[in-house]
Amino acid sequence: MKIKKIIVYFTITIQSTAFAQPLDSLNHYLQIAAENNPGVQSAFSLYQASLQKVPQAAAWQDPTLEMSFFLQPMELVEGKQVADFKLMQMFPWFGTRKAARTEMQAMAKMAYEQFRETRDQLWLDIYTQWFTLCQLQQQLKNNQENKVLLTQLEELALQKFASGNNASASGERKMEKGEKNNTAISNSMSGMNMSNVAASPISNSQFSTFNSQSNMSMGGSSSSGMSEVLRIQLEMAEIDNNIESLQSEILAGKAKFNALLNRHSNSEIQVPDTLAQIPFLLDETAVLAQIRQQNPMLAMLSDEESAHKAKAEMDKKMSYPMFGIGLQYMLINKRENGEWKMEDDGMGNMSENTMSSMNGKDMIMPMISISIPIYRGKYKAQQRESQYRQQASREKYADTLNQLTAELHRLKSDLENAARKIALYRKQSVLAQTTYNLVIQEFATGKSDLTNVIQVQRQLLDYKLKAAEAIADYNTKIANIQKLISSNEE
Repeated sequence: MKIKKIIVYFTITIQSTAFAQPLDSLNHYLQIAAENNPGVQSAFSLYQASLQKVPQAAAWQDPTLEMSFFLQPMELVEGKQVADFKLMQMFPWFGTRKAARTEMQAMAKMAYEQFRETRDQLWLDIYTQWFTLCQLQQQLKNNQENKVLLTQLEELALQKFASGNNASASGERKMEKGEKNNTAISNSMSGMNMSNVAASPISNSQFSTFNSQSNMSMGGSSSSGMSEVLRIQLEMAEIDNNIESLQSEILAGKAKFNALLNRHSNSEIQVPDTLAQIPFLLDETAVLAQIRQQNPMLAMLSDEESAHKAKAEMDKKMSYPMFGIGLQYMLINKRENGEWKMEDDGMGNMSENTMSSMNGKDMIMPMISISIPIYRGKYKAQQRESQYRQQASREKYADTLNQLTAELHRLKSDLENAARKIALYRKQSVLAQTTYNLVIQEFATGKSDLTNVIQVQRQLLDYKLKAAEAIADYNTKIANIQKLISSNEE
């Protein structure tokens, strides 16, 4: 696989239509992480290193050169031999190099699938941390909105407290002014639809109306009114503590998010204020088919089996003879004229050897060699080893596929549970908001005490916080499913 194709892999695209909607700058952060994360860079470097083994496996065996020199020239008939050179090139059996190359290509593909797995895990970590930050941001927003409600409630309690102190002097005058308002409020409340009450929290204008009603109902002493104010302030102190805790968690979460991007922990991260549920439709059959085709762990095991298969073929070829072709070159110096020797002429007569045209001529001799693999035990053992490893890879593939299938079913169940929780908490939030609006009216008119108001308010905040948590969990489950599917684009 070409390096250029791998570099294209770093151009981040959202893996399915589940993330087709814009998630602020999340896509930008994914690209930064793919380019900068040291874990992904390390896996990519290992893949590049494995690619370099392919030409090594397909290379010819290095030739051997033997050189020998005589300390004293060796006397020959036609000269004196000074040195001897031998050059030999060995050739494996036909197809051995091809099998070795196939094995290394499969090993390189395994390294590539490991790179994909590392990248997918990084993306899942980023998605998980991103949705966690969105959840914290949404919960911070809910607590801040709850503090606004408590502030309005405190104003209402203070108004009741002030009204209690001045009841004897101004009760009758406020009653006269409040009769018309009371009639108008009763008419408006009688025609008010419950869905409209639940649509939004109590507005400032409504609180002003409740203040007028509280001025007319002075059923309570000034001490009880002051205790209500203090209880509300206690609730506000707890909300302030929650807000500070969430802000601290957001800072820690951003630091962790920046660590995934290999950036400074104080780098700014743009997180949306509102956490939205991602629309997703799970087709289990289609997802299982995509897992079989694209999951990097399954692809890695498939490539591992291919590598062992090629190794078995190479071991078989190595059990056949190897051939060698070479040359021998003998360096021979000339015999001088003064140098002579007596030779037998074949009839018992000795005669002086005269120089011929071969005197001092170097000799070249072609050579051929053949290796004889007679010790068959090791070759058979190598082939059996490769066969067992192929079987192990097939079994691991089946086991991994079963685990991924079970994981998909678990994620599907978790996704459905999260969706039900989201629907439940939204419904409860609407009902709690309606109840809160009504209990505020009852508290303003003295028909309900502060305990009921605070209890309903706590429930309202709790449902909103749980809804944010359920949405973050739902979106994270989708990211987990997308990791199982992965992407095999080049």
